Amino acid sequence: MKENRIASFIVVIAVYAITTILGIVLYNHLNYSFYLNLLIADVACTVMIFIFSLIFKNASMYDPYWSYAPMVMVCYAGLTSPLNAPRVLAIIACLVWGVRLTLNWAYTFKGLNWEDWRYRMLRDKTNKFYPFINFLGIHLFPTIVVYLCMLPAVFMFEYEVKLNALVIVFFTFSLLCPLLQLVADHQMHQFRKENTNTFIRIGLWKNSRHPNYLGEILMWWNIALLAIASMGKFYFLIIGAFANTLMFLFISIPMAENHQKSRKPGFDEYKRQTRMLIPIRKFKTREIEEQNI
Repeated sequence: MKENRIASFIVVIAVYAITTILGIVLYNHLNYSFYLNLLIADVACTVMIFIFSLIFKNASMYDPYWSYAPMVMVCYAGLTSPLNAPRVLAIIACLVWGVRLTLNWAYTFKGLNWEDWRYRMLRDKTNKFYPFINFLGIHLFPTIVVYLCMLPAVFMFEYEVKLNALVIVFFTFSLLCPLLQLVADHQMHQFRKENTNTFIRIGLWKNSRHPNYLGEILMWWNIALLAIASMGKFYFLIIGAFANTLMFLFISIPMAENHQKSRKPGFDEYKRQTRMLIPIRKFKTREIEEQNI
């Protein structure tokens, strides 16, 4: 069954359906503050996904959670709270982002016999400590980051919000982020069909080593700023976007680049020629000198 892609899809859908029901029921039966109720339900869902990942011996069972959980949170908030313009814009922004990322996961999903190389690497390196790394690092840590990223949008359904120019600006930018990721992912998929032994230097990737990560980072800054602009307070809500940025800068990007460096020769030269995130041409010293003559 694990080798059958369709059967694996059915299993993942069933697991997430069960997990969604668990999260909603638990959230509705808790009597703490809304954000504490949400955190407890979110962690409980993560534990459920972790259990299923152990059953199927595949930590990649968690992969869709990154995009799926925020969509459930914002849609449930929209269904249980009065709607107005800023809240509708927040729902649209999160759904556009979430649907695109989930579809990209589905497109690359090979079946439950396949597992992300990062998880395999951690299993090989940590040996008997892997179960702890699996739960704390692969499952719980990303859940906390996603929870913090979603808090601004969730706050919008608990407090008074107003539509203003800044809300529209940040909403517009939030739609450009998944568009940036869509283009970057399409270019990467096309590149991989032709050549996997060299570094991608086409489109957005010509001047950025991680344009897809750039879109992910900017997305949550825009959601946080949209929420703060609509409420006029709660500036601490940028903590989620900040934590997400740190995660990419100090964990996701270094891990991906070390993996590339170990597999492809010439990575140091490629790194010198290409910026990490911002896709702006990185001029060589010789070109700058020629301009100054």
